[in-house]
Amino acid sequence: MSRQNVRWGLLSTARINERLIPPMRACERSELVAIASRTQSKADAYASEWAIPKAYGSYQAMLDAPDIDAVYISLPNSLHAQWCVQAAAAGKHILCEKPLALSTEEVDHIDTAVRQHNVILQEGAMYRYHVQTANVCELIASGVIGEVRAVNGTFTFVLDNPGDFRLEPDLGGGSLWDVGSYPVSFIRTVLDAEPTAVAAVQATDARGIDLSLTGLLSFAGGVSGRFFCSFATLPRWHAEIIGNAGRIELDHPWLNNIGEPAHLHITTVSPDASKSMFGDNVTEQVTERLRYENVNPYSDEVEAMVGAILDGKAPVISLASSRGNIAALVALYRAAREGTVVPLS
Repeated sequence: MSRQNVRWGLLSTARINERLIPPMRACERSELVAIASRTQSKADAYASEWAIPKAYGSYQAMLDAPDIDAVYISLPNSLHAQWCVQAAAAGKHILCEKPLALSTEEVDHIDTAVRQHNVILQEGAMYRYHVQTANVCELIASGVIGEVRAVNGTFTFVLDNPGDFRLEPDLGGGSLWDVGSYPVSFIRTVLDAEPTAVAAVQATDARGIDLSLTGLLSFAGGVSGRFFCSFATLPRWHAEIIGNAGRIELDHPWLNNIGEPAHLHITTVSPDASKSMFGDNVTEQVTERLRYENVNPYSDEVEAMVGAILDGKAPVISLASSRGNIAALVALYRAAREGTVVPLS
């Protein structure tokens, strides 16, 4: 495109916008110009609160505006696919909050629209854009922990907010769609593979929303991924990759605590370690720590979109990757519902 900056519009007044507004304003080639809501009064109030120049009383009105290049979609999960397609039809580039859709069929409709209208779309799984995630993949590829045998992840908090869309079945609510999508994505990303089968158990509320879910993903070669997600337990975020020669632990794998440092702990056995009877000597292990200061993956997310739009850089998260994650999440829900192992092609 000929312009030297990307003009953004926010499609919805969701609270998550608060994470994206500062990066959109801080990025040198980015400017936030508009907000859209379902009513003009709500859009006007939000624009006033956040000093956004233009306010639109409908989503389509903003999409029809010629002075907007890209939109950030932060609607409830059930509306992501519809408005991704409509944004693409309007010629807008798209950053859509995760999960991108609620079925692989919806992802395919989005893919068709994006290709037809030649726009860029990326899913807003913020942790994928930060260098920590790239470093983990590089470390695994380097062989520092040997052959990976298992990947584990946890993402939980207590959601005590009646009426929250994440607790609404018709809006794509559920802990797996929300916090569970991160460890599933992480497991697939660090293994650079898709699961061959999944299994899951869940604890639901009276309307069938999964408040907690434990999932198991099987990969070729006997490699496994295991995770726990919940709206009903003490806040916890952690991930580890276990190999036959070491392990990598992440204290902030999803990088959702802006401004706090994040760490990678890389543990291997000292070259001079003695052999124990069962190979279980832990006294001669060596741990290296990598520290990432003042983490804000949303800034990386915005920069990646701007780079893709203005410089033609490859998307960090491809549509194929987003589709793979949706396929795994759908299969996990089926496995939990039916109490069976669900194979994936």
